[in-house]
Amino acid sequence: MRLRILTYNIHRAIGVDRRFRLDRIQRILRHHDPDVALLQEVDDDAPRSRRLDLGRELADGLGYESVAIGHNVSLRQGRYGNATLSRLPIAGDRNIDLTIGRRKRRGCQYTRLELGQGRGEIAVFNLHLGLSASERRRQLEILMRSRELARLRDGAPCVVAGDFNDWRSRQGPVLEERLSFVSATERRSLRGPIRTYPSFSPSGGLDRIYYRGRLELVQARRCRLQVSKVASDHLPVIADFEVVTGE
Repeated sequence: MRLRILTYNIHRAIGVDRRFRLDRIQRILRHHDPDVALLQEVDDDAPRSRRLDLGRELADGLGYESVAIGHNVSLRQGRYGNATLSRLPIAGDRNIDLTIGRRKRRGCQYTRLELGQGRGEIAVFNLHLGLSASERRRQLEILMRSRELARLRDGAPCVVAGDFNDWRSRQGPVLEERLSFVSATERRSLRGPIRTYPSFSPSGGLDRIYYRGRLELVQARRCRLQVSKVASDHLPVIADFEVVTGE
């Protein structure tokens, strides 16, 4: 079974030209047609995005029957957070609070997705980490202690992805060494991750995908559509996996 996962900080569908254009985000997602789209900075009922529920607008417009939304930040009017759009049925979900003290609210949208045909489930964690290294380190500790991740059995397919805000690649080794994750987006031959930020001239690999369990990476890449250079300040990353059968 082939599984395509995309992670994308859509920046509220407000592009680098400061224009709100949800159609550009929709065009990018339609082009790559992921089975699972992990989105960050997704508005709901905010005036700056025409009071739309962006996660459900995208799901409806692109034909995703399953959607889970985790609101993290409350605005004067509206709120925003992470959204997971899936062509696989969602068996369960929870928004894991990653907020540290009085810092900006952050979260990780957890979903259990049914693979079908006796293949079991895959656990997917869609996160958006903070801006400081110490904050990100503490947030990963919270995630690793969460019942959703800590109780996963060995070999169970699992993906942790999103906007790590990790310019110096300090968080990856934590997932790799302590929890046996593998990076899909680290290009070791090129001495660094796939670069996604800023979208118009990417110099940092902030958007990452990690995996473990019964998954084999086929390929990973960033979006190269011209529209993606302006649609958001981040570029989406796409990874194709083969789900290995058996235990």
